[in-house]
Amino acid sequence: MISDEEMINLIKDAAEEDQFDRMSLEQMEKIYNQGSILIDKGLSDDDLLKALNKFKDAIEKRKTGNTAPYRSKTSPVKDEIYPFSFQGNGGTLFGIQIINLLLIIVTLGIYFFWAKARVRKYLWNQVDFNGDRFEYHGTGIEVLKGWLKALLVFGIPFWTCKNLPAIIGAPRLFIVIGAIISFVVIGIFIPVATVGSRRYRLSRTSLRGIRFSFRGKWKEFAKIFFSGMTWMVLTLGFYLPYYEMRRQTFLIDKARYGNEKFGFDGKGGDLMGSFVLAAILMIPTLFISLIWYSYKKTRYVWNHTTFGKARFQSGITFGGIFGLHLLNALILICTLGFGFPWVHVRTMRYYLENLTLEGQVDLSAIVQDAQEATAFGEEVGDFLDMDFDMG
Repeated sequence: MISDEEMINLIKDAAEEDQFDRMSLEQMEKIYNQGSILIDKGLSDDDLLKALNKFKDAIEKRKTGNTAPYRSKTSPVKDEIYPFSFQGNGGTLFGIQIINLLLIIVTLGIYFFWAKARVRKYLWNQVDFNGDRFEYHGTGIEVLKGWLKALLVFGIPFWTCKNLPAIIGAPRLFIVIGAIISFVVIGIFIPVATVGSRRYRLSRTSLRGIRFSFRGKWKEFAKIFFSGMTWMVLTLGFYLPYYEMRRQTFLIDKARYGNEKFGFDGKGGDLMGSFVLAAILMIPTLFISLIWYSYKKTRYVWNHTTFGKARFQSGITFGGIFGLHLLNALILICTLGFGFPWVHVRTMRYYLENLTLEGQVDLSAIVQDAQEATAFGEEVGDFLDMDFDMG
């Protein structure tokens, strides 16, 4: 179940973007009734009342046959190619980050959480899918609340176990025990951070007014994570391709766009040969073989990801990736790091402009099926310095 605030925003977004032709009569009536309940609770405002009036008009038109009928999933849909692109530019992102930096300094760091949400909102809003832009709905206050919860539940216990024995001059045995406990705490919270971050970011992302969501549980991922780490130790790291594909299967299979599922059919064995070759050539190629393996893995993951009856196709090449990284490195060096916004934009543009979704996709049949989420897991990830962004 989603919160009252989330439901209010969904109703307003649906009405503002005239999504009625993507809903069945039953779905519109259900949303209208939920909105009426919110009004009875005293949660109404002018925008919500206007949105509900639009729903009421759309319901009456649908009943009288004065509007285009909802097209169900059984309607014939042709195979098509849906392209991605990135419309942002480095100059705009640079300006946003400069203003963010100044506000962070003025507010003694407090604005960091709003700065984080602002950058993510800009980047997501520049991602185009077949003519429609993505939207990011996360807010700074959500991130701040998540950070405070993560600090209380994870940050303070971790810091205490790791540093307190040494500060109070405890015997060496207690210092070692404290260090071990701190690593155990990290191990426990990595699955929490991974799942929590995924759930929060997808729940705050929408396309055509329809929200994404993630249905995985951290306990499910904990089994994959801990068994994977055990096999990594036993195989001296050569289990990595299998673990990475098991991880991707969990993260992608549990994702939804509205009521439509994503899927992943990749296997670790398909990447094992490339991984071994990259490991053997790592020193002779001055680690360039690792870039090659990363390219192979990224392309493989996209090409084995499905959405309903359609499949993603990535057209990236090793030459393109190598040239991208080389020029990005030169930009960062020559600008003393100030060119990072342009590097970020160049990277997103390359990956997205080489990505398509191909097959049968009936976007009009996809309906809202959002899930509630908080920023707690994401901020645990920040404490662990884990990155869950695109790519």
